[in-house]
Amino acid sequence: MTRATRGRNITQRHLARVLGGFLPPPGVRVGLLGGSFNPAHDGHRMISLEGIKRLGLNEVWWLVSPQNPLKPAEGMAGLTQRLESARRVADHPRIRVTALESALGTQYTAETLRVLTCRLPRISFVWMMGADNFQQIPAWKDWLQIFHLLPVAILDRPSYALGALAGVAARRFSRWRKPERAAHRLPGMEPPAWVFLHGHLSPLSATRIRALRIARSAGPWR
Repeated sequence: MTRATRGRNITQRHLARVLGGFLPPPGVRVGLLGGSFNPAHDGHRMISLEGIKRLGLNEVWWLVSPQNPLKPAEGMAGLTQRLESARRVADHPRIRVTALESALGTQYTAETLRVLTCRLPRISFVWMMGADNFQQIPAWKDWLQIFHLLPVAILDRPSYALGALAGVAARRFSRWRKPERAAHRLPGMEPPAWVFLHGHLSPLSATRIRALRIARSAGPWR
């Protein structure tokens, strides 16, 4: 059985359990924020709350990846540890921290989105990502499919906006970019459709936090 087949065969009861005990009703607008969350930090929370506000989302689901295929396994905390950290950081009734990819058996974002849209076709999903990942997305497997599966919201990150908007993905899908003032309509739009949300968001990154932790644990003599 392939990973995709396993994901499509998951029961609704199991899916509800993975999502915290219940499935959202039809018509709910849900933002999906994926990543290693190694560790989760206030920047993830800030992006989520900004998405809820500006995209008119009912919820944001954090998809904590078992292992990001573009990142080394070395230095990656265990999934359980990262889920616990993410729940502490999220601490909001409209943010669901999930291990959906682990439950679905999917490894790549496009694969995860194909299964989710198949299993929950009446939910209005939006893929959310920071400007740094938008700039790097051409390195992702089947990245073009992501834009054809869901509308996409890109949230500003300090120092990344210019590079992201001049990058391969922005140029490839330039004709489908929507004005920022239409962001609240994005969840109901037919893909491809994307919006870039400018704003004063957190400069935090998991990489920077890990580096600071290592430096502190080493002390002044290293």
